[in-house]
Amino acid sequence: MKTIEQSNVELVGDFIEAFWNRSELNCVDRFLSDDYQELAYESKEGLKTFAATILEAFPDKRYTVEQIIGQGDKVLVRMTVKGTHQGIFFGTAPTGNSIDVTLYRQYRVENGKITEHRGWIDMVTMWHQIRGN
Repeated sequence: MKTIEQSNVELVGDFIEAFWNRSELNCVDRFLSDDYQELAYESKEGLKTFAATILEAFPDKRYTVEQIIGQGDKVLVRMTVKGTHQGIFFGTAPTGNSIDVTLYRQYRVENGKITEHRGWIDMVTMWHQIRGN
């Protein structure tokens, strides 16, 4: 039998794969609770908008979970995103440069649904890689 932590880690891993890697943006209803709190992108719609922006700018993007830890109702994730800048990204024309950037995410899970997310991405490194400096 799985522990609650194992179930929560599995749920978050499945969400990352479906939402971020397969770009199934409408999977939010399957993974996120009705009262979900988005503390990085303001709302569920904000999360979907940001993911669509990433997909447009980096159509070959791939997120890789480097470390995932479950503790109680919290799941902490360290992952990387790699891709090639092939579309407009916040007003910056495609450069063809590759990115390899670290992200940290914290999720809270209750009753088999993600109820809260906050995150951090190393945008300084990302911009340096996009611009090639």
